[in-house]
Amino acid sequence: MNHHWASIGERGSVIGMTLMVAIQRYLGRWPFRIVLWPVILWYFVMHGTARRASQAYLQRLTPSLAKRPLARRWQSYRHFLAFGDTLMDKVAAWSGDIPDDKLAGKGIEHFVTAIAGGRGGLILVAHHGNLDVVNALAERHQALKLRVMMHTRNARKFNALLERVTGRPRPHIMEVSEITPATAQSLAEHINAGGYVVIAADRLPLSGERTQRVNFLGDAALFPEGPFWLAALLRCPLYALACVREDGRFRIDFDAIDDTQQLPRRQREAWIADAMQRYADQLAERVRRHPLQWFNFYPFWINDIDYPHDDAP
Repeated sequence: MNHHWASIGERGSVIGMTLMVAIQRYLGRWPFRIVLWPVILWYFVMHGTARRASQAYLQRLTPSLAKRPLARRWQSYRHFLAFGDTLMDKVAAWSGDIPDDKLAGKGIEHFVTAIAGGRGGLILVAHHGNLDVVNALAERHQALKLRVMMHTRNARKFNALLERVTGRPRPHIMEVSEITPATAQSLAEHINAGGYVVIAADRLPLSGERTQRVNFLGDAALFPEGPFWLAALLRCPLYALACVREDGRFRIDFDAIDDTQQLPRRQREAWIADAMQRYADQLAERVRRHPLQWFNFYPFWINDIDYPHDDAP
């Protein structure tokens, strides 16, 4: 069976999505959450691949869950509910409903400082927390020129719905599976002009691009080389960006990883291997602090063929 993340297509009808978004916008978080619980329960029961991958991940963080199947399933359901909560935050972010006093962390200050410096760069993100909150910050910084590289084909209905109901377009998005030499040249021009490119660094490529084994949360996982090769080719600053819910606010982290401007060609491969492991270590630290905000619901580690099985469908 194909467990590549891109094969797990978007689920849910446009009518259902529209109803959920309308409840969030016009009735608030608690009515949305009450409606969300049975929806997430249905998804939890019916989507075995995501459920088992969730339990394997949680058991990796808390090994004692291996002997407590009921506790493991309950934690997994909470994991799914946390993902549902991010849908509310997406709608709020793109509706402009997140006030400044809900934003915390040094990341905003670091972000503004980088923009003021005039140099563009490549920003690595992961499917941990809610980056839509950060993307919405683009509207608050008119000087920010942002391009987002992502795989959109399995989430087009929700993306289109989000734009329609909020009346706000998302940042310039480039389909990551369609990168060509001309695309790379365009990205270089964008960064040289002081712009930023955002790309996910925790999803396997779709068409056979190279990957590397890195240690992530104590075991081997495959991470894509593409974002790091791109950083080496573009000869630019490299950053990590993250946003998680913490104590009722959104904590934003924006940190420099490296600068490849002076990276010699002969050292690229060694630098890529080192940078990938450093990024994986930083990501693991964030994931351990906020485990239920990790949203890769598919077999992520090389050894995940042995992930927990249960009797549900």
